[in-house]
Amino acid sequence: MNGNQPFAVPRVVITGIGLVTPLGHDLESSWAGLIAGKSGTGRIIHWDATGFPTQITARVNDWDPKAYMDRKDVRRTSRGAQLAWKATQEALTLSGLDLSQEDRSRIGVEMGLAFGGWDIVEEAGRKLEEDGPRRFNPANATAALISGAPTFIAIKCGITGPTNSQVTACATGITAIGEAARRIQRGDADVMLAGGAEGYLTKMAISTFSRLGAASTRNDEPESACRPFSGDRDGMVVGEGAAAFVLETLEHAQARGAQILAEFAGYGLSEDAFDLVAPEPSGQGATQCMRLALRESGLGVGNIDWIVAHGTGTILNDKAETAAIKRIFGKSAYDIPITSIKSSIGHAMGAAGAQSAAVIVKAMQAHRIPPTINYNELDPDCDLDYVPNVSRAHQVDAGLCNGFGIGGQNASLILKRFKETA
Repeated sequence: MNGNQPFAVPRVVITGIGLVTPLGHDLESSWAGLIAGKSGTGRIIHWDATGFPTQITARVNDWDPKAYMDRKDVRRTSRGAQLAWKATQEALTLSGLDLSQEDRSRIGVEMGLAFGGWDIVEEAGRKLEEDGPRRFNPANATAALISGAPTFIAIKCGITGPTNSQVTACATGITAIGEAARRIQRGDADVMLAGGAEGYLTKMAISTFSRLGAASTRNDEPESACRPFSGDRDGMVVGEGAAAFVLETLEHAQARGAQILAEFAGYGLSEDAFDLVAPEPSGQGATQCMRLALRESGLGVGNIDWIVAHGTGTILNDKAETAAIKRIFGKSAYDIPITSIKSSIGHAMGAAGAQSAAVIVKAMQAHRIPPTINYNELDPDCDLDYVPNVSRAHQVDAGLCNGFGIGGQNASLILKRFKETA
């Protein structure tokens, strides 16, 4: 290129995906549960929730981190980092990327957690009070760091390229993927391991969202507690899990003969600048990030086949997101199916957006989209097609997912079916 011509931006493709949800410890079992309309939410059983207003979570049950890492690593990592590592291992396996044959200075990690090691902090704090400082484990400090997940992944894989932790609250998973794609486009790396994770279903976390009025209190109906966009919704269900991706330049993926699952198309990030907890009611910030993602993708509103919504099940969030979708897509908003997978797997904060992105890729392959379960009645302010209760055959060539975080941080991501010509 000469000085008067722009540099060509490399195409970024997805070659591997890993997924951990309350419906399964891997991509295929999680997808099967979503398509079947199963619920991964339930009563809290891993600690005594008696007296708590909210007694429901979406937990990854039967989880044994020792199946995926040695005992020493288990002791020095948070639950979120363990879930992130499991998803990353699956993504690497699916991608067929042989790290021993790669220049690992050209590989990076962009793995985000919104709350990091809250499980470590709470347990370590309790033991400190009970046992005093002489028995305090200093490894708790590094295990509790949000950056503990990407650095652990980098250490285990011998990766020496750019390693970072995106933190944009509930938009973290999308931001991590979007910023990883940016690093590849800038030429900082040829390959990025990217995604989000969360593992913090602790007393402090549940109490926080309960006291904020954001969590459902349908304790007698735990499996149907999360009801996004339904007129009888009363709040979200706090969840956990992870999703990881292998992103590469198209040139790198083709050179090693990789199977390409999808292509990164566009990403947008915005801020409400409204409130530390509540979303801006008109959805202006959400509108802005979707508009940015569409602009980068080069796609028109008529090219988006499916939206995986943020859709937490709170009164304000679902209403604002619906308004934003209508503002962007106009009359065609009524023709685009919209799913909130949080009705099935809860809201895993830092993992949520990355989980949504993984589901878009699976829908491209399966030609079927999962439902928004627990949808019971119409809300006049939420009157779009939310794929109520039953999965649907549907062609997805381009999908958009949203993540809107506490404090007004908004992110949108567009993935499209890979074609040899852009």
